Amino acid sequence: MARRTPLNDAHRALGARMVDFAGWDMPVQYTSVIAEHEAVRNHVGLFDVSHMGEVEFAGPGALETVNALISNDLARIADGQAVYAGLLNEQGGFVDDVVAYRFSPERILICVNASNRDKDFAWMKEHARGVTPVDRGEDYAQIAVQGPKAAGLVQRLTKTDTSKVGTYRFAEGEVAGVRAIISRTGYTGEDGFELYCAPGDAVALWNALLTEGQQDGVKPCGLASRDSLRTEMKYALYGNDIDDSHTALEAGLGWIVKLDKAGFIGKDALVAQKAAGVKRKLVGFELTGAGIPRHGYPIHKDGKPVGEVTSGTMGPTVKKPIGIGYVPAELAAEGSTFDVEIRGRAVPAVVVKTPFHKKP
Repeated sequence: MARRTPLNDAHRALGARMVDFAGWDMPVQYTSVIAEHEAVRNHVGLFDVSHMGEVEFAGPGALETVNALISNDLARIADGQAVYAGLLNEQGGFVDDVVAYRFSPERILICVNASNRDKDFAWMKEHARGVTPVDRGEDYAQIAVQGPKAAGLVQRLTKTDTSKVGTYRFAEGEVAGVRAIISRTGYTGEDGFELYCAPGDAVALWNALLTEGQQDGVKPCGLASRDSLRTEMKYALYGNDIDDSHTALEAGLGWIVKLDKAGFIGKDALVAQKAAGVKRKLVGFELTGAGIPRHGYPIHKDGKPVGEVTSGTMGPTVKKPIGIGYVPAELAAEGSTFDVEIRGRAVPAVVVKTPFHKKP
């Protein structure tokens, strides 16, 4: 039986269409994908992301323990900041992509993908040298408030000065009377916050945001619009665009890898790959013919298979059929062309500069 977040009944009361996602009963949409997508681009949307997992490292040496596990560098940021990072295997591929929160050098919280909760915790427990990780996934619910009006909405419900909480920074405070971690992070390409609270407080916080947000045009949003929003930004989705067989350098995520820091798992493989040259790269492309690219569709050049689509959609904001996929490095430059096979048809495509959605 699928697991349920604390907001499950609230989703059903709002008429959400529910689906199984990574073993969780989650809302895929409430009204329409396009309406929810546009609400986030133009107003504000709410997402239940309580299915995400959390792992805590607490005690002397927590920062050093985590820094040996992740590709980014917690030593370069201050308390109250977060980093996007990879948990990498010895080959430089992804165990998962995560966000690590630095409360202090002795307290680090890592947010992991829902599909990898158990795997990630087991991996961290096996590889941690120093502080033992604690699975805190049942201790938090998480609501993402995303869109150009998100900051105003959250500010009206909190005494915390959100203007001082910059991108990839966080604060602890109350929102609508609920104790929360107020994190200026997200997966949509818009401004906003991810609010972590106790599961028992999630419904009260969700309802307060919906009520107060009416003046902002707030909409509850499902997984489908979350996917179309992140695709327009070329944000990687674990299991589609990144996995254990593709490296951070191939995925264009070299910026989350600090090769000059002390040893971390996967470093040696990435150093060698960088020296040898990356042979395949993850690119964003537009179809110039009719069709919509989807995960798993083959990519051809001169009739020969050279790669495959990892994500694709008809972008609701950009109003074009867009995709993400791995191609040989020589086809990765902007303007390069290839074909995507769609139901036996070769549909022409061109590599474009990303993100696909660019703010005015």
